[in-house]
Amino acid sequence: MSKDIQIIDNVIEKEQLKDIQALMLSLHFPWFLSHTVTNADEKSKLYYFAHMFYSGHSKNSEFFNLLQPVIDILKINALVRIKGNLYPNINKKIQNDFHVDYPYDHKAAIFYVNSNNGPTVFKTGEKIESIENRLVIFDSKKLHASTYCTNKKVRVNINFNYF
Repeated sequence: MSKDIQIIDNVIEKEQLKDIQALMLSLHFPWFLSHTVTNADEKSKLYYFAHMFYSGHSKNSEFFNLLQPVIDILKINALVRIKGNLYPNINKKIQNDFHVDYPYDHKAAIFYVNSNNGPTVFKTGEKIESIENRLVIFDSKKLHASTYCTNKKVRVNINFNYF
């Protein structure tokens, strides 16, 4: 693994993880359809669901406080965005286009809510397996891509962009 990617397994307490899973994998969590996965794939038929916890300099979700244990680990000075991602099982293991979340310097992190066979892939060749309670921290300029899983109903993670 390159030195500019940090992986922390079992990053939060089991009870904290169970609270996040119980909410985000339930019938009562508000997911919103996104017709494209990245700006580069506007013509694609791929889709996913998102939940914006934080954007536009404000909390956008009543569930924001549930993420406090992860926020504490990241030692965030200022938030840019926190977004939950749900990729449905489409019975094909597909990798989305490489992208950066924002075109300026900042930090990025992905927290994996559930374990599945859909990794995060970096253009440099690294693959980070989706293992529940794993946190990967990386330079936001590093091109990365999400994938769909085939061994679970959904692939769920939370993306943090911050300073």
